[in-house]
Formats: sequence, structure tokens, C-alpha cells
Amino acid sequence: MRPLLLATALTLALAAPLAASQDSRLPDIGSSAGELLTPARQAEYGGMMLRELRNYGYLLEDPLVTDWLQTMGSRLGADSDNPQQSYTFFMMRDRQINAFATLGGYIGMNAGLVLTAEREDEVAAVLSHEIAHVTQQHVLRGVERAQRDQVPILLGMLAAIVAAQAAGGNSSGDASQAAIASAMGLMAQRQIDYTRSNESEADRIGIRTLARAGYDVDAMAGFFARMAQATRASRGNERDRAPDYLQTHPVTTTRISEAQQRAEQMRKDNVTLVTTVPGGQRTESFNPRTIVLPETRSDNPLLPIPVTLPSPVFDRGDSGQFGWARERLRALSASTPSMAAREYEAIRRETGKLTDAQRYGLAVAHLQAGNGSAARTELQQLLADHPDNLWIELSLGEAESRAGDHAAANRRFDALLQRLPYNRAVALTYAKVLNEQGGREAGLRAQAVLRPMLGRAGNDPVFQQRFARANELAGDTARAGEAYAEAAYLNGRPEQALIQLQNLKRQSDLDYYARARIDARIAAITPEVLELRRQGIRDPDMERR
Repeated sequence: MRPLLLATALTLALAAPLAASQDSRLPDIGSSAGELLTPARQAEYGGMMLRELRNYGYLLEDPLVTDWLQTMGSRLGADSDNPQQSYTFFMMRDRQINAFATLGGYIGMNAGLVLTAEREDEVAAVLSHEIAHVTQQHVLRGVERAQRDQVPILLGMLAAIVAAQAAGGNSSGDASQAAIASAMGLMAQRQIDYTRSNESEADRIGIRTLARAGYDVDAMAGFFARMAQATRASRGNERDRAPDYLQTHPVTTTRISEAQQRAEQMRKDNVTLVTTVPGGQRTESFNPRTIVLPETRSDNPLLPIPVTLPSPVFDRGDSGQFGWARERLRALSASTPSMAAREYEAIRRETGKLTDAQRYGLAVAHLQAGNGSAARTELQQLLADHPDNLWIELSLGEAESRAGDHAAANRRFDALLQRLPYNRAVALTYAKVLNEQGGREAGLRAQAVLRPMLGRAGNDPVFQQRFARANELAGDTARAGEAYAEAAYLNGRPEQALIQLQNLKRQSDLDYYARARIDARIAAITPEVLELRRQGIRDPDMERR
């Protein structure tokens, strides 16, 4: 009777949440998926997932790469079907080709996907596809459908088990197992079918977002074709080939041809702009009919009528930073800096020479390996050919500092701060360099560089870690302790954060404001830690202590 008890338990477990939700259900137009979780709770779950990914070391949190990805994603999100939705884009260091969207507008992308792409439009095509998963609430709709489908399927499985048991004989146990296997297979197939329909819908809506943002609509089909080729190459012989219908992201000829047809339809109405930029020409394509700008009513009594701002067409499409971002990712996602250097040597042997972006990636690999002098020489040559290139200048500043020329590095970063006073990558890289230089004077300077970001960096672990070290060097132990605790929390270690804050609170020299901040964070973190303990989840570092 174990299968019968198992089926009964599963049925009751799935039916109970449905009954509870039906009692409080409110009328809704369209999908009822939004009733499952409030937007605030979705954002909370998305944030928890991101912190856990950091805890296990899956994220690649480089300020330059993160800002490039976030800027591109935010522009696409603003042109999506739900521009009010906030998005958090993050890079995974894994070199597998993958991207995913989850609750709260959190969208992750593997480094391998960017390395496979040949231009920014292809990365934007994937991001627009994942944004469509968010705007169409596919995660919530999947949960809703699973709850709706599994109960009747499990009830049918239960009836089959009862019939098999009533038949008696030696085959009743086999019949019960067969009933369970059949029902589980049916549920799996229903979920795969639903996932495939989600993928089709995300393709259709995503390419519309791609066009609105001014990217090349052919990029989606082009990248799908490259993914299909890469998938075939990794599968080996045909015997190892998995059927497309068993994949949650099937790259089929049908999907590629549908993307090509949609691109052809949209290209009929597109406008192409060609502008001259340093180093060549820049081609931008956009559909003016899809650009919808909100009307803003002025409070000025002399201008009471609604005003529509002109379209920012010159800030659309490819940012021109893809090559630098891809090669920085290649260097940072390699298992070791020496492996990254060997990868570039293999590229040199295969192609005959490295592109400027690849030379930059090799310099970053040298920098990661601690060879500041070699990186400095390469980067100085690149900067002569690409003046005012932020990717090169930031790495060159790091290389100068690592090579011992602190004065030249600091002058470079001071000039960059004056030119780009609110740039996150500049501030965080400068703070990193100052913290490496050490000393109270460097700590005070790093504090001054980071302090303007304090109000908007509450969820930024890179900022918190560097701000903590800057305060430590400057002698502000209370602020350093708060920032270290916040970094621990954002890196998926809430129990460590709580203990650090509790120890910090015991200091007798805390002023009123510092004590109030610490009390507020303890009150916010404590329920999460208690819930984890109730579930038997403990921080392994805390257990070892």
C-alpha cells in the first residue's frame, strides 16, 4: 500500500494550497498567476536566489561587465511590454551557453553565452527573450498550471492504483508502479509542452522588444542557428542526441525559421541610421512606430499642456562595447589566469594575430596573474590607438598601481572621476586600487570616492566589501563592521552577518546613529536566520566554530 499512501499524501499536499488560495481569491482579468505572489514577495524571492548564487561562488561580479549588462538589459526592459518592471541582470562565470529569468525581474546570463555570441545584438536578443518571460509571468503561470494539473492527474493515478489493488494477484504491485510511472510521465510531458509554448511566446514578444530598442532583429535567428550548431557539436554521435521535445529550450529549425519570418516582417518598417564614430561607422536600426514616449505634464503654469519629448534615437542599438566586454569575460571566467593566457595563445596560432579587444583580454589575464608590468605595456599601446576607452583606462590604472607607480595610477583615476563623476565602475575600481595600496591616507581617499554611492548601493556586495576595507584603513571600525556584515548578508551568509552585527553592537564607543542602524539591521535579518535554523539550515562556517 506504499504507492497508495504516497499518492494520497501527494494529492493532499497539492490540494491544500489550492483550497487555501481559492478561499481568498479576488476577481482578475486575464491570467490569475499574479495572485500567487505579490510583486514585493517575488522581488524578495529573487533576491534570496541571487544571494544563494553568490554564496556558492557562481556569480562573476566585475563592475565593468555588470554595468555593461545592466545598461543593455535596462534599455531593453524600458522598451518591453512592461516598462515599469524593475530588472536585475547578473553574470554567471559558467561557460555553458545558458540564460534564465526568475521571480522579481532577476535575469541571469552565463559567460559562455557572451563568448559564443559574435555581436551585442545577439546578446540583446537573448535578454529580450528572457525579459519576455518576466513580462508574461511565465514562472508564475508555470507554478499555477502545475498546481492545477497535478491534482487531477494524481487523483487519476490514485484511481488506477485502487483498481489495480482490487484486481489482486501477483501483478497488482507492478500495475501500481506502472500507474505511478504513467502519471509522472504525463505530468512531465504536460510541463514540457507548457515550457515550449512559453518559449514560443517569449520569442514572439522578445523580438518586438529587440526592434523597439534599435537592435538588429535578425540577431535572434542568427544566434539560434549558432546555438543549434554548438549543441550538435557537443552532443557527439547521433546515438547520444536527445530528442528536441525533451529540451526546455529546444533550438529547432522551426524556431529558427519563425524568428527569421518575424525579423523579415519587422524589417519592412525599420529605419537604418549610419553615423561616423571614432574608428569607423556605426549602423543603428529602429522602428519609429514602436517608440512610445509618455507624455509629461509640466507644473509650470506657463506650460500647462502635455509635452512629448523627442525620441533618443542616437542612444539606441549596439553600444560599441561588446568586444571589450566579451574579452574581459573570457579572461575573468577562465579557471586560472594562466589558462586564459593559453587560450589567447591558441587564438593567436589559429588566426595569425589577436584583435585589439583580444589583446586587451590578454592584458587583463596578465593583470589577474599579478604581472602588472606586462599588462601595463600592452594597455599603454592599446590606449594610444583607442583614446578615452574606459575599459582600457581602468585596467591601465590597475596595472600602474600593481607595477608600483601609485602616483600615476591615482592621477589617472582622479582624471576619470572628474570626467565621469557618477560612474560606478570608475569609483569601485579606484577604491579597489586604493585599498590595495593600503595606509590611512589611501583609506580616507577611498572613503571619499565611495561615499557618494552609499545611498544607492545597499544591495551591492562589491561596494560593501570595498567600503568596509576603506573604513578599516581609515580607522572607522564601526562603519567597517557594518559594511562587512552587509557584505556577508548579500553573499548569502545571513547568520554570519547577524553575529557580526551583534558583536559590533557591544562596542561602547558607538554613537546614537550607528547604534540605531545596527539595531535596524539586526531586526531585519533575525527572522530570516530563525527561519533557516527552523528548517535545519546552518552556516557551515558557524558550525565549525
